Amino acid sequence: MGKLLFLYKFLTSPRSVGSITPSSRFLAHAMVKPIDFSKTKAIAELGAGTGIFTKYLHQYRKNDCKVVVFERDDQLRHRLEATYPELHYHNNAADIHQVMHTLNIEGFDYILSGLPFANFSQELRDKIMDGVEKSLKPDGLFIAFQYSHQMKRQLAERFEQIHIDFVPLNIPPAFVYRCKKQAAASGRRERQAY
Repeated sequence: MGKLLFLYKFLTSPRSVGSITPSSRFLAHAMVKPIDFSKTKAIAELGAGTGIFTKYLHQYRKNDCKVVVFERDDQLRHRLEATYPELHYHNNAADIHQVMHTLNIEGFDYILSGLPFANFSQELRDKIMDGVEKSLKPDGLFIAFQYSHQMKRQLAERFEQIHIDFVPLNIPPAFVYRCKKQAAASGRRERQAY
């Protein structure tokens, strides 16, 4: 059912969805693998779609960890709300910083993104990424998958370290970016991309 719904959303709004099929379990594993759920207090997910990553966030989170899910499509968001009612839901990823304050979250340990940045205007990309950067805790991770290296330069300008993994067992194959925010007291260090 999820795959059929996802296909329908792609056919009716390809620029918003970005792929013809939901992410694979291999991509989901690569996205959640860096998360230390034992110490995590707050996670945001941007562009949840049918909830392949949401399922793992819900399954592995501790009871005191807040998970905030952003999904623009009303039908997909309501479906996730019905499946995982303990999580928090909002429709606009660009509002992440305001939502964080509304929920009394000091900062996110991790922000995951399935947003199709390649389909967005530069203005929208900047607005979302400004919110991401302001909302991450020092040493927090922004974990995003993309189908190309288009965002690499922009991410390298914002984050202290970037590590890129390739996930071939996905349709289409995907790159997973793990971007670490600079620690508050560490000073400005040379950025790394590897």
